[in-house]
Order: sequence, then structure tokens, then C-alpha cells
Amino acid sequence: MDGELTIQWFPGHMAKARRMIREDSALVDAVCEIIDARIPASSRNPELPELTAGKPRMVILNRVDEADPAATARWRAVIAREGCPVLETDCKSGRGVNAFTGAVRSLLRERIALYESRGQGGKPLRVMVAGIPNVGKSSFINRVARRRAAEAGDRPGVTRGKQWINAGNGVELLDTPGLLWPRFEDKAVGENLAFTGAVRDEILDAEALGARLMTRLAALYPDRLLQRYKLTDVETKTGDQMLAEAARRRGFLVSGGEVDTERMAKVFLDEFRGGKLGRITLETAGEAENGSLGD
Repeated sequence: MDGELTIQWFPGHMAKARRMIREDSALVDAVCEIIDARIPASSRNPELPELTAGKPRMVILNRVDEADPAATARWRAVIAREGCPVLETDCKSGRGVNAFTGAVRSLLRERIALYESRGQGGKPLRVMVAGIPNVGKSSFINRVARRRAAEAGDRPGVTRGKQWINAGNGVELLDTPGLLWPRFEDKAVGENLAFTGAVRDEILDAEALGARLMTRLAALYPDRLLQRYKLTDVETKTGDQMLAEAARRRGFLVSGGEVDTERMAKVFLDEFRGGKLGRITLETAGEAENGSLGD
């Protein structure tokens, strides 16, 4: 159970969302890509540049409150080298959100000048907000708009109708459904998306996923596991063994005294996603140093 997982998920509504994004790109001046600061590479849809026909792009590193601050700083520098603006945001506190419309106007200053030269100085700047499921996109939009303008939820794969939202400062936002791509070539990408809830839990084996996340965190943040789950050792144990020990420590037992590893796995995933293990980033910026992300 503790081996590398192969995860694929591209239901029919995502094919529809992909067509919608391609068609709607003609209606916007720029694209705002929301990514998860805990998995900055895995949460970038490699198809987005082609789907949006090369529109000017900015990147929002969202959920920075849940990510390792040092890792976030390195990722911001890596992504900025692509030549697009990068903002760090935390939709719980609203950190970084107020800088958004100003950053849009800076990105589109040539478009603004063109509108003004045509006597269209008041024309709104239209920005598509795109991202994978469960990246905090709707929460970001609601923060920017200062109201409940977009339907937010933690269940991936909900397709919504077209929504234009006034963000203020002459900027309008187009909300889009969360979109994955048809095949994850790197198995680690599929795992990362599953860990953070971008892939629907119902299609996953919770115990296998929990064991795999135990293994990843034992390598990256061993002290977090030792402290929260009172494990005796993470260096020599498999993910299955650590999951079983955590279940025993929590008193998760079934008839006959067997440990309930399925329950422990679900609790563990919920606690990771809820930030109860502290600020964690599952990918290092060094993995992207020699390539451009999102191309």
C-alpha cells in the first residue's frame, strides 16, 4: 500500500470547462492564475497558456498561510522569472488581496493607454480567474470583491455558469470552473493534487493516500509527525506502519483490538488540509530551477 500512487481524474464536466475557458479567453484582457502555495508546481495547469491564447498572465500564490514561508519566497522568485507578476495571498486574513487590482492595472498599462487613446478611458479591464479545483479561487474572488460574489466550496469539480464580478478600480473578474488536465505524466503531481483535495476523495483509497503522505512528510517535516502523532520513529518505518502507530496512539480501534487505519488516514488528511500540522510545502523550488513552470 505504501508505494507510489497512480492518480488520474478528468471527468466529463472538465472537458466542458476546458472548452469554456478557451472560448471565454476572447472576452478578457488578461488571465489571473491561482495556484496553491503548498504545491506551486503541481497546482499549475500546463494547458492554461494554450487555452488562453497567450493572454497576459499574473500568478497568485494562494494559501500562503498554510505553506512554508521560506519555500514560498523561493517559489515566488522562480515564477517571477517567467516575466509575470506574482502576488502572495491568504484569503482567510485577506493578506495580499488589496494589491491585486493595482497589479492588474500595472500588467495592462499598455492596454489602458490604448483605451485612453481611443477615448475609452473608463472601459473596464476584464480578467479571467483560473485555477485547479480547491485552490481557493472563489474565496480569493470574494475577498477581492469584498462580498460573496462567487460560490466557494471545498468539493472539486463543481461547474458554474459564467460570472462577471466587479473587483473595483476598473477591474472585472470572470470566474471559471476548477480545471485539471487529462493526464498527470508525473505520478508525484497526481499525489500532490490528491493530498490537497484537488482530486475528488471518493475516487481515492484513503489508507493508501494517507500512508503515502506519511512517507512524504517523514522526509520533509519529520518533527511535525513526531510531535502531533506521538510517533516513536519516522526514519525506519513505512507509511503504513506510521499510520498504524498514529491510529493506535489516537485510540482508533475496531473489534478485536485491530487499529482502524482507514479512520486514521481520513483524520490525518483532514488535519493536513486544515493546517493542523503547521505550514508545509510539498515541493521544493529547486525542482523547477532548470525549467519554466506552466509552459
